[in-house]
Amino acid sequence: MSVTWWAWAAVLLAVAIMLAIDLLLHRDNHVIGFREAAIWSGVWVTAGLAFGAILWVWQGGQVAGTYFAGYLIEKALSIDNVFVFALIFTAFAVPAALQHKVLFWGVIGALVFRLVFIFVGAELLETFFWTAYLFGAFLIYTGYKMAFRHNQQPPPDRNPVVRLMRRVVPTDPRYHGARFFARIDGRWVATLLFVVLIAVEATDLIFAIDSVAAILAITTSTFIVWTANAFAILGLRSLYFCLAGLLRRFVHLHYGLALLLAFAGVKLIASGTPIGKLPIPITLGVIAVTIGVSIGWSLLATRATAATGSGGNGSGGTAATHPPATSGTNGRQAGAGNAAAADRSTVVNDPS
Repeated sequence: MSVTWWAWAAVLLAVAIMLAIDLLLHRDNHVIGFREAAIWSGVWVTAGLAFGAILWVWQGGQVAGTYFAGYLIEKALSIDNVFVFALIFTAFAVPAALQHKVLFWGVIGALVFRLVFIFVGAELLETFFWTAYLFGAFLIYTGYKMAFRHNQQPPPDRNPVVRLMRRVVPTDPRYHGARFFARIDGRWVATLLFVVLIAVEATDLIFAIDSVAAILAITTSTFIVWTANAFAILGLRSLYFCLAGLLRRFVHLHYGLALLLAFAGVKLIASGTPIGKLPIPITLGVIAVTIGVSIGWSLLATRATAATGSGGNGSGGTAATHPPATSGTNGRQAGAGNAAAADRSTVVNDPS
């Protein structure tokens, strides 16, 4: 698919405008409730679907179907991101009113990371055919880790990038309102909120690798891959606040996500063989059924817990004080449930 510069410019401008509106409406750093998050989730999903409809009219059903497949798989993998954000916010005791700001700037970083990875990955696949086998094997291995690996990663505050930042950048182990930097004793230092942002960005850097590789298994069109990523990620903040109280119930979701990654890996490997690429309708069907079954399985398995009232209540802004259960944690997740909920004073004042 050949796309002119003006199409790229139009999409980038539209994304920038939507982000500016979001930032303007949340400039007071208020706590995001479930109702507000649900409305914004509807707005972002509508925007993603509307762009797919535009592609359908402009480029035809095949291109639109490819976009929808990429959008759907990225949206599914975004749910796993939500688990990790909850763990990070718990580990650093992030006030509920500041969580949206961290996620907003985290999304901007995610868009940049993915843009770089997409162009590099697509160029590699187009230039060296054998990279399809490498990417495919990577996705299958990632899916295996997600489904069966039980070794837990260090908590977010022990992330190597976060530890390096604390050593390089003068840091004050406290929050200073919504500021990322504060002037203390005549010098500028990074606040704890900036440390949280680095933790989110470092985690998303890992997410971006397998997310982009999964969509490249569907198409190598940089325009389709990036727009599918962008419109899925734009709704990530609202998705977090919608699902914050329901995370405990998604106990089997990681199996579905693992299957999707493995499916993308097999699909990518098959594209370099006489089998070729699978038809888009089949890809869409596998993605939709896998997500639906894994979510349905999770909800059925936890219905007794939900009935007793110990499950999530669906209210936004609560994840920082109520971390999700760890039964759904996996290789993509950057923290361990109980470790992430370690004594907050220790985390906040850790000088390392």
